[in-house]
Amino acid sequence: MGSIITLSIVQNALELGFIYALVALALFISFSILNIADLSTDGCFTLGCAVCASVTLAGHPVLGLFAAMAAGVCSGFVTAFLQTKLGIQSILAGIIVNTGLYTINIAVMGFASNMNLFACESVFTWAKETIGGTWYKLIVAAVIVIFVGVLISLFLNTRLGLSIRATGDNPDMVRASSINTGMMITIGLCVANALTGLSGGLLAQYQKSCDINLGTGMVTIALASLIIGESIIGKGNMLKRVAGVILGSCLYRFIVAVALRLNVPAECLKLVSSIIVAVAIAFPYMKKQFAFRQQKRAARITNQQYIKEMLRKEQTGKGGEM
Repeated sequence: MGSIITLSIVQNALELGFIYALVALALFISFSILNIADLSTDGCFTLGCAVCASVTLAGHPVLGLFAAMAAGVCSGFVTAFLQTKLGIQSILAGIIVNTGLYTINIAVMGFASNMNLFACESVFTWAKETIGGTWYKLIVAAVIVIFVGVLISLFLNTRLGLSIRATGDNPDMVRASSINTGMMITIGLCVANALTGLSGGLLAQYQKSCDINLGTGMVTIALASLIIGESIIGKGNMLKRVAGVILGSCLYRFIVAVALRLNVPAECLKLVSSIIVAVAIAFPYMKKQFAFRQQKRAARITNQQYIKEMLRKEQTGKGGEM
């Protein structure tokens, strides 16, 4: 086991785990808070990656991250517009935006399938010069994600954030309170997609490249991270739930890293991701079913013992009469 899990594997898993945690947080807002299945995540992730790569190539790495977030906000706004103004179901709206983003992404990349950033400076190269050592990438990713996580938890506890949470829980009640649910959905999806775009931008600078197919399967990865985190941490205050999502993302990347270490073919990683998602989603249900069967078995045993005791008393009573 020691040869499978090394310090470099743990470090790499944590680095990618923190970067992908932003997508998991985006899905936390759209899926868990707003109860909306946003399938535009794949295209939005690539959009953030492409926009950030383009701005970074121009010599502005920090501006590239903000530009990636702005692009994500635009993607979220279009998705919300299709839902709230045109009456398109959330799943179909996400599919439509995701399909359209493919053309936009490849246009942003100069109609090329990939971009190279090896000759450019990034926030990670700046951190290497400032911090040094081998942990600078993890420090940058962790600081950004923890900062964003705290901001998200604070935002969701504000009046506006509570209105967004209420919209996901009971939209009819929110409408009765004279709150514009369409506006709440729009704000929530814009914030969520801004996080997705930021994640794509960070990954572009982290791996110094951008590919048109980089976002494929991102919904699956984020969903797995989200479910794993919620299964481990459970319910609680908003900060605890956000921390659980980040932890779930790191654990997911660790599982993938171990799978690669066990010589699982790269072509099978999507299958591994699907299995992880299925197990993570089914785990709470199986846990509940196991507890229910344990209670049922305990009740059956108690009932049998009661019947035996009653029969014993009845036989004892008959013996005393004789």
